[in-house]
Amino acid sequence: QVQLVESGGGLVQAGGSLRLVCVASGGTIGSYVMGWFRQPPGKEREFVASISWGGGTTAYGDSVKGRFTISRENAKSTVFLQMNSLTTEDTAVYYCAALKYTTSRSMADVRSWGQGTQVTVSS
Repeated sequence: QVQLVESGGGLVQAGGSLRLVCVASGGTIGSYVMGWFRQPPGKEREFVASISWGGGTTAYGDSVKGRFTISRENAKSTVFLQMNSLTTEDTAVYYCAALKYTTSRSMADVRSWGQGTQVTVSS
């Protein structure tokens, strides 16, 4: 089973940008649909974005559509989440995930989780 490690989180002011990085080890992510979820303080974990194994199909949660971009470099077993125009509502722990299906948005469809990286957006 592939292991996932996220990085790139931190503290940023509202309106700013961050890029999260997820690196896989113990296997290649080339055949996996990959995604990002997040868990805001005191709330349930929610779907953020996903990308097909070839990168040709992406999907986004409604709250991040138009602001976040998911991408991948299979040769480096790496997935990215570019986050722009951040708001305080984006404050959360962000988790990288290997997914079962291109249409997956549910935690039930997650094959592997990363440990999470904290993103805090200040006003």
